[in-house]
Amino acid sequence: MRSTPRLFAALALVPLLGGCFAAGSTSATDPAAGRLRVALAVPPAQALSPYSNDATVLGKLSVAEGLTALDRDGAAAPALATSWTRQDATTWVFRLREAKFQDGTEFTANSVVAALGHAGAAKTRPRVLSDVTLTAKAGDAGTVTITTKTADPVLPLRLASPALGIFSPKAYAADGTVSPVGTGTGAFKITQLTGKTQATLERFDGYWGGKAKAAGIDVTWIADGTARTNALRAHEADIAEWIPTAQAPLLDRNVRHEVSSVRADSLILDTAAGIFTDPALRAAARGAVDGSALVGSVFGGYADAARGLFGPAVSWAAGQRVEVSGRAPAATVAETRSKTQGWTLRLATYTNRAELPEAATVVQQQLERAGFTVQQDVREYTQMETDLLAGKYDALILSRVTLLDTGDAVAYLASDYLSNGVYNIAGLKDAGVDRAVTAAAEEGDPALRRQKIMRAEAEILRTDAVVPLVHEKVVQGVSTGVEGVVLDPRERSLITLDTRLK
Repeated sequence: MRSTPRLFAALALVPLLGGCFAAGSTSATDPAAGRLRVALAVPPAQALSPYSNDATVLGKLSVAEGLTALDRDGAAAPALATSWTRQDATTWVFRLREAKFQDGTEFTANSVVAALGHAGAAKTRPRVLSDVTLTAKAGDAGTVTITTKTADPVLPLRLASPALGIFSPKAYAADGTVSPVGTGTGAFKITQLTGKTQATLERFDGYWGGKAKAAGIDVTWIADGTARTNALRAHEADIAEWIPTAQAPLLDRNVRHEVSSVRADSLILDTAAGIFTDPALRAAARGAVDGSALVGSVFGGYADAARGLFGPAVSWAAGQRVEVSGRAPAATVAETRSKTQGWTLRLATYTNRAELPEAATVVQQQLERAGFTVQQDVREYTQMETDLLAGKYDALILSRVTLLDTGDAVAYLASDYLSNGVYNIAGLKDAGVDRAVTAAAEEGDPALRRQKIMRAEAEILRTDAVVPLVHEKVVQGVSTGVEGVVLDPRERSLITLDTRLK
């Protein structure tokens, strides 16, 4: 999502000098000149619904916007709202800008009220609303008043979530589904979505922020990382996201671009059912797994060994990390074999990030040395998400952007580790964790909030429901014939007004 036409200018790739078009670019005589060809990694699971993980695509392609956006420092910045004031602990007033939806209808205060109402009433609520209930009311002179049931000091950050984008009335169906096709406010309009394989986007010339420099975007979802890389090398794509680290050396240095990411890869253990309801077995798994072994062998150096949930890209985390105490003693190898006799640990991961299946093999070997019997289940993410949320695996290697939903770490902690968290794959129900995350959520002072976030991290790690492995460095593939692509540590932005073929 975007706030101003130049919001991410400091993050964008500078123009690269070159005398000819390189892989993936189009010539001035090509009938498709001016259109960007983009290869994305994770096919849409729910037809690009903003209430699913698909929501990030709508921001990456500048299709949809919320009331706010995140600036390069992760602070709330104007988007469909130009400014806001906090009237009291639970009440905020947002002043709206003049804008149009891509179907030609006017963006109004009632549009905001309806959109936020639909999000709150969704059958599967967006993760960003997992710890808050909000109510919106249209005001005079282009304002919206938003109230929360309890104090929410970071509401402007929350409203920057891709899941809280504002769409025109026709986007919302009676059955609760939401279609972003031609209904957003962003610089590019989806005109066609072909299942889970392709999408066509056209420039939206009525965009409030100005006219995009690219005529449109042709998106192809390619789940296989090697195939995405080959599409770039074969001039079939101008931009290919998430280049596998094993494939990165095959690209010219001026085509591959590395950025430290807030993405963390972790081993999630199911604490609600199966063998990992036993704290001693969770502790044994944690003691067995060594993420540093993955840095060179699996990630080719494009990662840092994890010390906690938050890595180097979260610059303030390391200096405020809290020592973990109160963990259960780990079962010995003999005890583990005895307790798990006749049980095969089902270890899941997915193919959308090419390194994860390799990481699963290494982690399987480490767990087996500790006395576990392990069987892998590796599939494309959309094929297994329902099973993951239903707790049908004992363990999962998950790649998670920890500051995705709001830019504030509390939303990630709440959705993934609160007892009622909507993405609580670990099935964790721990009173100490709930207290710590809630205390962080209630803190309005930024410095104290960060301290409480790190205390919550320590409480979560105490349970051994999650074993941090590595913090990734993302490699994005960008043809030398393209400029203005955003390298975003939060992986929320990719194509903006300024992205174009040279």
